[in-house]
Amino acid sequence: QVQLVESGGGLVQTGGSLTLSCEVSGGSFSTYAMGWFRDSPGKEREFVAIITWSGDTTRYADSVRGRFTISKDTAKNTVYLQMHTLKPDDTAVYYCGADPWYSGSLYQMSQRYKFWGQGTQVTVSS
Repeated sequence: QVQLVESGGGLVQTGGSLTLSCEVSGGSFSTYAMGWFRDSPGKEREFVAIITWSGDTTRYADSVRGRFTISKDTAKNTVYLQMHTLKPDDTAVYYCGADPWYSGSLYQMSQRYKFWGQGTQVTVSS
């Protein structure tokens, strides 16, 4: 019943910035963990970042730590991914996912996440 809609993708030059949004609706998601993942050709779905709706717990992949920031606006039911110092290797379709079974431990495996958005394309030109 929970629905996720990503937006904000586009074309950006190496070193540039982009902010993605994930609007959440349709269910009781206040106890969920929310994650950003990305798909690129020839690679498995890759964990990017996680945040909880309740509290301020976050986790980042080593490849984006220090460059990306995950945040939320509970009043807007929206999770954000601020991306800075973008590199061509960041090119991917970015997906927002929801882990409804969160109870204190954050999981990086995509299989943990039950609900997904449609994805938004991020392309970083060199």
